Amino acid sequence: MNKILKLLYFFLFSNAIVAQNAAPILQATGNQVYCPQTSLPIVTTMSITDTDDVGIAAMYIQISSGYVFGQDVLTLTGTHPAITSSWNATEGKLTLSGTSGDPTYLQFKAAIESVVFTNSSLNPSGQRIFSITVGQANYLESTDHYYQYIPNTGISWTNAKNAAAASTYYGLQGYLATITTVEEVQISGVQASGAGWIGGSDEANEGVWKWVTGPELGTTFWNGAVNGSTPNFAFWNANEPNNQGEEDYAHVTAPGVGQPGSWNDLSNVGASSGNYQPKGYIVEYGGMPGDPVLQISTTSIITIPIITNVANATRCGSGSVTLLATSNMGSLGAINWYTTPTGGTPIFTGNTFITPILNATTDYYVDAFPVGCGLGNRIQVTATIKPVPVISFITPSPVCQNTNTILQANTSIGVINWYDSNTSLIPIFTGTSFTTPNLNASTTYYIEAISNGCQSNRLAIPVQVVPAPTVVDETIIFCKNTSVTLQSRLPGCSYLWSTGATTQNCAVTSASVYSVVITTPLNCNLTKNFTVVEHTAPEITSIKVEGLTAEISITGTGIFEYSLDNIHFQSSNFFNFIEGGVYTCYVKETGTNCGYDYEDFVVLDYPRFFTPNGDGFNDYWKINGMNLFTNATITIFDRYGKLITMLNTKNPYWDGKLNGEIVPSSDYWFVANLGNNTSEIKGHFTLKR
Repeated sequence: MNKILKLLYFFLFSNAIVAQNAAPILQATGNQVYCPQTSLPIVTTMSITDTDDVGIAAMYIQISSGYVFGQDVLTLTGTHPAITSSWNATEGKLTLSGTSGDPTYLQFKAAIESVVFTNSSLNPSGQRIFSITVGQANYLESTDHYYQYIPNTGISWTNAKNAAAASTYYGLQGYLATITTVEEVQISGVQASGAGWIGGSDEANEGVWKWVTGPELGTTFWNGAVNGSTPNFAFWNANEPNNQGEEDYAHVTAPGVGQPGSWNDLSNVGASSGNYQPKGYIVEYGGMPGDPVLQISTTSIITIPIITNVANATRCGSGSVTLLATSNMGSLGAINWYTTPTGGTPIFTGNTFITPILNATTDYYVDAFPVGCGLGNRIQVTATIKPVPVISFITPSPVCQNTNTILQANTSIGVINWYDSNTSLIPIFTGTSFTTPNLNASTTYYIEAISNGCQSNRLAIPVQVVPAPTVVDETIIFCKNTSVTLQSRLPGCSYLWSTGATTQNCAVTSASVYSVVITTPLNCNLTKNFTVVEHTAPEITSIKVEGLTAEISITGTGIFEYSLDNIHFQSSNFFNFIEGGVYTCYVKETGTNCGYDYEDFVVLDYPRFFTPNGDGFNDYWKINGMNLFTNATITIFDRYGKLITMLNTKNPYWDGKLNGEIVPSSDYWFVANLGNNTSEIKGHFTLKR
């Protein structure tokens, strides 16, 4: 056979093989709810279609999303003679394979429909996605990609990159894995059988980490070193990447080193031994240009209902409360409300529960499990009924004007706020006893109590202010050696005088300032002051006579009047006379008629000068009315005290001579002794020539 025929034969034969080895199509149904502590088939139905094969060596079922190591288990139940099962707890993968030879697809269908999921926790949560596939690679439904760990101790990053690019999986092009989600971390790292290289590097630009393989080729996922940041997603281990020794390549850390599935940076060859020696690499399939569309995998979902959020509610006082709850089931599940944490039947189903009228705080419980599911993680939701304060007050007694009072109030709980108006928002006082300012008019105060955010009704407390009686201070005048009664002039009260007396009126006997505190029946205190002035009887001390005038001087306190006839009185103590003579002065106290006095006095009428020159005018000096003083003697002296002459009724005048001789012009003095027990009167006059 020539070369051309051989090539044609090879081409035709190869196409025939490809056509005969079409990939099977897997389809599963089942989106189910899991009850805790039960076993649940992972699918409700399973179908496997293959146009050219009736069986296969093995099939793989993996919990590809939501797997909880140590709790979740897949188990083959029933009798399946042609099939054996193997559970890998690390990968969360159940392998179904033939006991001898390749089982048929029908046998695998029956086995897959008999695989059940169990969880050992009393309160499991989350969602489990099961990947059912014909190959060993882990399938992730969210990316529709496959992930396979290839053991190869000591392989360099460069060789791993080339080896991954040279591999295929059912026609899908392989590449070093590019991990861009938490789910990919789980399926390719945490649930992988080992650790190894992935397709990240900062070789081209130190500190700028990019994916250099697969569909994400050229995408930056980290900037900087240990304290750098990601523009999208990264999963470095603690204190990584640290770039110790030209570490430019990303590697999934070994099991037991830091956080499972996290990354560290290594050199191209890594360490020669230990945890930082490369043990293999992770190949990812899917998403490359030209990849075929495969259905070699299918998924089913089991959801463990959980309450994702609850909203407690609170109200003040009795009434209904609206409680809220949501779950991870969305429209597929129903939220059930119970009165007990376990057991019982639902009292309501739905997200929003309006309680009956409640008088006290009440706990309700919710879950999202189907009724009759058994054990469940019910969540407590509390309808809190906070008591509303009950307030009361003591009705205040009327108070006196311009006084204060103490208002008393009580509350069952909380604190009392006092306001000066019904609309005020800012209290003027907080407490049970409020002392008002001095009040001049009736007013109203308002109280309310607040406890834990609950507020009572606002109550009004009226305060009646009674106008205080008017008292007027008094000035009281009384006579010496008598008494006077001070009158409070407000009957029906209690009294306290400054003297210590407690009667309505008080008698005093001395001048002073007195006061009385008057307490009314409303307990209002008023103070009245008395100024007590003592008047005494007058006593004439002197009568000063000059010419035809007289000035009366007295002792005593009070209001005095003066008279010469004891009939007509005047307030002035000066009198003017027309002629000399003997007069009587009368003085009396008129404020309180405290007494009187009188005294006789003499008024002398004499010339102030005379001119003894014989012209017939003023030739003699004499006292006019001398005849009125029959016993009078008037002695005249010169300025040196020399006796000049003595006058009497028989010698009534002086002619200006001494012993017949003319005395010189000058001032002369006289002393008049009028008799009749009168005082001497002295005076002077002028002699002019």
